[in-house]
Amino acid sequence: MRVVNIHEAKTHLSRLVEQAAEGEPFVIAKAGKPMVRVVPLEEGGKKPSPSRFGFLRGQLKVPADFDTMGQEEIEKTFRGEE
Repeated sequence: MRVVNIHEAKTHLSRLVEQAAEGEPFVIAKAGKPMVRVVPLEEGGKKPSPSRFGFLRGQLKVPADFDTMGQEEIEKTFRGEE
């Protein structure tokens, strides 16, 4: 996350707020010590992207024997056989 000193934040506040609203949060620091974090509100600007969970739904097929695939090879490896 970008860290901006307080003087720069005062000088470029409008630009920094616009960037934060577009999803680029930043931290304002005073004398190198982080003081506040500026993040976008959900109702203003670009909303956070939705979870990517399930984005490949329906595009992949899992074999019926998925939980036993390669079982013999794995057992041989654990026994030290090749």
